[in-house]
Amino acid sequence: MYDLLVVGAGPYGLSIASHAAAAGLNLRVLGRPMASWRDHMPGGMFLKSEPWASNLSDPERRWRLDAYCATQGRTARHGEPIPVATFAAYGLWFAGNAVPQVDERMVSRVTARPVGFDVVTEDGEVLRARTVALAVGVMPFVEVPSALRGLHPALVSHSSHHSDLERYRGRDVTVVGGGQAALETAALLAEQGTRVRVVARADRLWWNDVPPPWRRPWWKSARAPHSGLGCGWRNWFYAEHPGLFHRLPEPTRARIAANALGPAGAWWVRDRVESAVEVLLGHEVATARPVPGGVRLEAVSRSREPLSLETEHVIAATGFRATRDRMALLSDELRGSLATAADGSPAVGRVFESSHPGLFLAGLVTASAFGPAMRFVHGASFTAATLVRGVRHRLRATPIAGAIPVPAVREPSKAPSRARG
Repeated sequence: MYDLLVVGAGPYGLSIASHAAAAGLNLRVLGRPMASWRDHMPGGMFLKSEPWASNLSDPERRWRLDAYCATQGRTARHGEPIPVATFAAYGLWFAGNAVPQVDERMVSRVTARPVGFDVVTEDGEVLRARTVALAVGVMPFVEVPSALRGLHPALVSHSSHHSDLERYRGRDVTVVGGGQAALETAALLAEQGTRVRVVARADRLWWNDVPPPWRRPWWKSARAPHSGLGCGWRNWFYAEHPGLFHRLPEPTRARIAANALGPAGAWWVRDRVESAVEVLLGHEVATARPVPGGVRLEAVSRSREPLSLETEHVIAATGFRATRDRMALLSDELRGSLATAADGSPAVGRVFESSHPGLFLAGLVTASAFGPAMRFVHGASFTAATLVRGVRHRLRATPIAGAIPVPAVREPSKAPSRARG
């Protein structure tokens, strides 16, 4: 029986595995490394986060993004976005250096036992573990507006369903949404010769500012400090103190998680959109129906003025909604037993443990508990160290006859973080 079985091999899963291995836990990691980054993002996309805020986490901080870039003869510089393809390759490099061998089989079911869990792989093997960490990323939580649900995938898709937009060259495509995914997808489509428009509910598009230089007068830094989520004291709090965020009252946490860092485009995509993409603001799609050659959208404005248009395909860049009910890997009994927060996400305690002892959660699904950082790679460092500490506590609290005691591990010294490049 394993001490810990990590389900998922993206930035959070790999970071957790690295910390667990360093703690001496009997560990197994399941999942295709960096799958969503490799398979669900079109070529030409860039990370929105700064390079220095995009590190996966190992206890010694050896396997950083800047270290990987150095092996490729390039420099990770503040203010220069990193291609998604480079980041995906970095994740594979991290997995090869900081993590025990990854079992690339997918998991089909997690079931609770009297002590521990049964984890069933896609080919039917049953693995047993005393604790499980679910780090399943965002793909189980795809959100498509109700008006677009039920239409054939040839007519409607989610922005995360595309690794290649070439099929839409020369066609007419409507992108629904006003955030980074919508705007960057629209820019890529326009640049390849697709007739593309964006339909967004907001009355205006929001754009992130060009980041200020890393080195700047002290008074400017004091007024708006850098953080892994952008400049400013609020962002600094969300990025650097998820543990303190967790101590806020639940209604406050839920409100911040829902509204902070709302939809906005990166500064480096603004010119590409404004010069080439039609944008229809203040409209929400009310109905959609198939028509010869595509789909007909009926939208309404806030003043109830109708808008009708026909397009060959709709891409819903409408984000993700991480709720307990969408955690299909869990057995019905286990999923139904989990306590939930007000927004429907599973409740987690201060070490990322769910209400079911031994089941730990990581990533987007914990954003309402630990804040907006959990929506970004930057949150993986806090999560990995804290979650593994919780796993070790759980293993000591529920010993099993014949099991090897969990070793005491001295925490590595924490050198101050700084931007690289």
